[in-house]
Amino acid sequence: MITAKAQMGAGGGSTITGRISGTVIDSLSGKPLDYATVSIFRSGGKVPLNGVLTDSKGGFKLDIKPGNYKIAVSYIGYPTKVIDPVLTTGSKPDKNLGNIVVSPGAKALKEVVVTGQAPIIENKIDKIVFNAEKDLTSSGGNATDILRKVPLVSVDLDGNVSLRGDQNVRVLINGKPSGALSTSLADVLRTIPADQIKSIEVITSPSAKYDAEGSGGIINIITKSRDVSGLNGSVSGGVGTRQNNGNVNVNYKHNRFSLAANVGTNFAWPQTSLVDFNSTAGTLVRAQNSTSKTKRYGTIGSVTAGYDVNEFNSITSSFRLNGGGMNIHGQSMATNSSFTNSPNYNSTNYSKGSFGGFDWNAGYTHKFKLKDEELSFAGQWSHSKINTDYSTLYSNVAAAYISQTPNQMGSNDGKNDEYTLQADYTLPIGKNIKLEAGGKSIFRRLNSTSEVDRQILNQGPFLPNDTASYLYDYNQDVYAGYTVLSFTLPKSYTLQVGGRVENTQITGDPNNATQPSLQPFKNSYTTFVPSFILSKALTPTQTLKLTYNKRIQRPSLTFLNPFINKANPDNQTEGNPTLSPEITQSVELGYTTFIKSSVVNFSVYYKHTNDLIEGIASSILDPDLGRIVTRTDYQNIGTNNSWGTSFFGSVNPIKILTLRGNINAYTYNPQANAAQSAQQTGSGVYYNYNAFLSASLALKGGLAIEGFGVFNSPRRTIQGTNPAFNLFGFGVKKDIIAKKFTLGLNALSPFQKYLILDSKINGNGFNQSQKISYPIRSFGISFTYNFGKITYGAQNQKKGVNNDDLKQGDQGGMPNNN
Repeated sequence: MITAKAQMGAGGGSTITGRISGTVIDSLSGKPLDYATVSIFRSGGKVPLNGVLTDSKGGFKLDIKPGNYKIAVSYIGYPTKVIDPVLTTGSKPDKNLGNIVVSPGAKALKEVVVTGQAPIIENKIDKIVFNAEKDLTSSGGNATDILRKVPLVSVDLDGNVSLRGDQNVRVLINGKPSGALSTSLADVLRTIPADQIKSIEVITSPSAKYDAEGSGGIINIITKSRDVSGLNGSVSGGVGTRQNNGNVNVNYKHNRFSLAANVGTNFAWPQTSLVDFNSTAGTLVRAQNSTSKTKRYGTIGSVTAGYDVNEFNSITSSFRLNGGGMNIHGQSMATNSSFTNSPNYNSTNYSKGSFGGFDWNAGYTHKFKLKDEELSFAGQWSHSKINTDYSTLYSNVAAAYISQTPNQMGSNDGKNDEYTLQADYTLPIGKNIKLEAGGKSIFRRLNSTSEVDRQILNQGPFLPNDTASYLYDYNQDVYAGYTVLSFTLPKSYTLQVGGRVENTQITGDPNNATQPSLQPFKNSYTTFVPSFILSKALTPTQTLKLTYNKRIQRPSLTFLNPFINKANPDNQTEGNPTLSPEITQSVELGYTTFIKSSVVNFSVYYKHTNDLIEGIASSILDPDLGRIVTRTDYQNIGTNNSWGTSFFGSVNPIKILTLRGNINAYTYNPQANAAQSAQQTGSGVYYNYNAFLSASLALKGGLAIEGFGVFNSPRRTIQGTNPAFNLFGFGVKKDIIAKKFTLGLNALSPFQKYLILDSKINGNGFNQSQKISYPIRSFGISFTYNFGKITYGAQNQKKGVNNDDLKQGDQGGMPNNN
């Protein structure tokens, strides 16, 4: 890190201290460049007097005595931009250079303004950034569609997000958690319109400053808002054969007050999926064919306000509201080789789910006179709820077995309140050391209520089923503190070391009148989380980085809930309150190079996970139903050692053509513990991969064309494989009114009506297979209209709550009976 507070002049003996400031802008994207190096020399000199790094908005400030200076701006992959002379005097000690535009491949000039296509992928010091607003095939889709294109990220057809194959990923919105994401991640992501997303950040090796939760890493979704003067905004939308959306963004700034608001909606046309299910347990063979029609809808909106009281104090607050749901209507036919404990039947299934909530946070930041010394306080309240009503009605059941197929109706209501308090402090120590420290407390209060009724012999009134109904309260408190030290070392080395301590306290209170053996439980554990990052700039355009970190994955309510979820009577789930958290340690070595406007990154990594959590399926006789069903419960199955390699790059073989690629390959090598060894049906090392490839053309007249492909291998568990799938898409976009109105056409899998998803499970004494035909072909039209005048400027970085610690591998913190 380059920091300084020295005040050096060019002579004259003046005691007045002035300031040279400005904002560094990328000529391609028109966006500020953070972490650019700004050095100051005497005019015509070769020895730097001082220097700083630009902040997250590209801004810099150099305190200096009046004199005649030279300013040099350098950034990896960009030639140095020089401004000489820069004159300040005793009567005019301050000099604002305004926007300093730097261009890759351009010669050092006093004024350089180059326009072109912004880079879609950026590799920054601590993260990878995917600029979604520059991806023309994203229009008309949702957040899930965009995530499939982000380097190192994969999303399956159920909406489950993985980072380098690990589903234990923490997803944030604008650097903050959302209560909705902790209850129904996959569903909420489908409700966020793609046109509301500005960029997506991926952090694979978080430092100790971040919450320790999430063994896979952190994904941060940045929505559209700008630091501007005056009023501006955009209106966008899309209509298609699969889904439709609309989005409005408005931004306003006047002097020290800023206000941003957006609202977006997304709804999908009904989609009908086909499912073929087969299970063998001994001599019993069960088969089930079903169809299901799904409707989805959602709305999300936010308002953010900020006020700079003065140069040293600022406040900010935001409120985000979300809601949505889905309706599923299905029919199935089951046949069995034997009527013993498993009758033939037809069934009609209906499920109606809804979710909603809000996130409100507020923060205060105090900047000291020492440059970059800063203290911030923040608080947040997240409230979310999820409600599911469902029914299963049977027909064509032989009279002798009708008692084994009671008609069922039920509801499952969950509520989650999360309260967070946080404090952070940053202190530069000399020019080459920076100290960061802070503390946080998170208090989670979750409640789940399940009410189930059934109809005896499928006639007469529906009566309460006390065995399946329950009340469940779950509390989780996390107390954390961290310290991180960053060093700028000789010979272009930088070093960051940190440590974090987290104490977790859990209580659960299951309540069911027919199961007195279910008693309240408590658990607590303390975890030390170290982090280490060593970076070496081999040349101005090549960087080598070595990282180590330790992460914890706490089991959430879905995993811990001891009650059996029988919303789908034939495929039940059961939690385990005795689960231990997963602990993952990882080491990564990465290499990055820039060649003009191209970027290439290659890395290898190793991950070791203890107490790996997986669902274990088995075929059992349900005593409540009196027939054979499949039940999945969650267990700490053992350890996993994984080696992986990832590559992503963006190159321009010719000026108008951009090729992008992202490939991640990794191993799965589980070692089951003694209790689960009988369930492990395969041994050895298994290989998995996911990849994204695209090509785009930027033609004259504002015309752009792009095609892409997404490829995913089957994902292994100790019992079998989850489905593989591939996707292809195409898009065309045309500026009708330059920088004001854009019209686009897009197609997803135009030559393939269904995706075929095959999964297999082999357990102790049974085999199970499932084939899902998921409708995927779609065509759409989209538009974007921008209004107002956009003028970028430097802004103080606001801080707020940043919870990175909830387990989301299960894609939901409360039971979902869909």
